[in-house]
Amino acid sequence: MLKGINPAVTAELMTVLMSMGHGDDIVICDINHPAATIARETTHGKVVDLAGCDLPRAAEVILSLMPLDTFVETPVLRMKVVNDPERIMPIHTSIQQVVDRVEGRSVGMGALERFDFYEAAKKAYAIVRTSDPGPYGCFILRMGVI
Repeated sequence: MLKGINPAVTAELMTVLMSMGHGDDIVICDINHPAATIARETTHGKVVDLAGCDLPRAAEVILSLMPLDTFVETPVLRMKVVNDPERIMPIHTSIQQVVDRVEGRSVGMGALERFDFYEAAKKAYAIVRTSDPGPYGCFILRMGVI
C-alpha cells in the first residue's frame, strides 16, 4: 500500500498510466464489453481488470492520477445506444458528473456508434474492465499534460 494512492489502483493500472503520454487513450468499460478481444490490439495488449470496481469509481481513480487532454473539445467519448443514438443512459450522466467534478470544469463528452467505438478502442493504450454491469458503460479518456 502506498500513501496517497487510492487502494483501487492496481500495480498494473499504475504501470499503464505511468507509461502513457499526451494524446494516448485509455478505455474504461463495463463487464459486457468485449474487452479481451479488443485489448489484444491495444498498445498494452491485455485487459487491466479492476474487479469489484464500478465505472464511476474507476473514472475517479484514473482521473485522480491522469489529466484529461485540454487541446481537444471532447477528451471523453462514450458509446452510443444502438438504435437510439441520442439516448443518454444513467451511466453516461454519472460519468459526466465524475469527470466534471474531478477536473473542476465542464468537460466535453463525445459519442461514437458501437462499432466505431470498438475501432477507436483498438487504438487505445489500454482497456480497463470494471465489474460494472452496464449497459453502455464504455468510455474513452484521452490523456493530457500536467
